[in-house]
Amino acid sequence: MAVKIRLQRHGSKKRPFYFIVVADARAPRDGKFIQKIGTYNPLTHPATVLVDRQKSLEWLNNGAQPTDTVRKILSTKGVLFLKHLLRGVDLGLFDHATAMTKFEAWHQEQESKARDRQEAAARERRQRPRQDAAPSRPVATQVAQPIKVEKPVAVEQPVQAEQAAPVEQPVQAEEAAPVEQPVQAEAPVEQPEQAAQPEQAAQPDAPEAE
Repeated sequence: MAVKIRLQRHGSKKRPFYFIVVADARAPRDGKFIQKIGTYNPLTHPATVLVDRQKSLEWLNNGAQPTDTVRKILSTKGVLFLKHLLRGVDLGLFDHATAMTKFEAWHQEQESKARDRQEAAARERRQRPRQDAAPSRPVATQVAQPIKVEKPVAVEQPVQAEQAAPVEQPVQAEEAAPVEQPVQAEAPVEQPEQAAQPEQAAQPDAPEAE
């Protein structure tokens, strides 16, 4: 029977929570499992991982194959490194005490790095509200400016058009009409005087011809 060390999903929708379990490779992902050896919570930053090293080493030594995700988790928690050191003890490269000393030094170094990551994540969370609140103030002033500019433009245009149309047209029509008509009416009064003068000039010429 092929045995795998894999994740089993729990939790609600969009909020997953995983169990690290040892199960038959033919079983469904969320089906029956042989043994639970840890938990994995990806929602925290950094992710929270709890693993039983002793049980993990026993199943790895018995031939259980971890999935890719579980292999990364076991490597982060030092299970694979401890397995490598214990294999060196079996080969006679160093004793068990030296192997555990190396593992403890490595584990302390990893723990310090994890604390630094947690502190950096906490600082980022404290700075995010300040950065989000800063751009909100200039946005409010930019929205209020175009509202003040549009109001005077809409009021001035119709007032100028109404005042110019009725004032200019009737004044020009009244001044042009009464001035031109009496000048044309005086023209026929002068014609009879010009006609009478040639008659008077013609009368004295008649007796001289006799």
